[in-house]
Amino acid sequence: GIHIPKHKLGDFMLKVAKNTLREVDVIIFMVNAVEPRGKIDEYIMEMLENNETPVFLVINKIDQVHPEKLVDIIESYTKKYNFAEVLPISALQGNNVEKLLETIQSYLPQGPQYYPADQVTDHPERFIISELIREKVLHLTREEIPHSIAVVIDKIKKEEDTEKDMIRVSATIIVERDSQKGIVIGKKGALLKEVGIRARKDIEMLLGTNVYLELWVKVQKDWRNKSAHLKDFGFRDDEY
Repeated sequence: GIHIPKHKLGDFMLKVAKNTLREVDVIIFMVNAVEPRGKIDEYIMEMLENNETPVFLVINKIDQVHPEKLVDIIESYTKKYNFAEVLPISALQGNNVEKLLETIQSYLPQGPQYYPADQVTDHPERFIISELIREKVLHLTREEIPHSIAVVIDKIKKEEDTEKDMIRVSATIIVERDSQKGIVIGKKGALLKEVGIRARKDIEMLLGTNVYLELWVKVQKDWRNKSAHLKDFGFRDDEY
């Protein structure tokens, strides 16, 4: 999540990411083997300079470079920062991924089991439902759309007067411009309908019941730069 922010939402995300560095046992610094070391990489390494948490250099997409070139890539990073581990991998092909997981595990301290074995997340259902909807929009759109949407859950209500158990979910997809609203809705509502079909299936699996999903699309001009909107959409700066 470390990046050079271009708006207030970016500032919030960067603050969360920086604060998280103090709360973890291992930091994974993943880079692309195909791309040369850039300004953002320098920025991250400088930020980690006085960090006491072990930092792993993970070089992904090694399937796209010649093995001899890999040595130079590793050296370009290790001469700038003293990494605890260096692990070249290919996430696509699975090369060295198991080694990465084993190495991470070896750095993790023994501790109590904080959550029940059948609990997979500490996030509330409303948050997960909003993320499931947002995920489907990301899958079905391109370019500027994925970075400029938020999803707000307006209502989750159990329907009492139906033959089957049914939960009604109403949600609003927030975009920044009118043109983006048209893209998310799609021709004759086709894209929004597909988002709803895919999201409803996942929400039903999450809740274990039938779901009626209503989706709306609303324009909030430049919402990523407005503190009030960020708080309304769940990005609370005072929590970090």
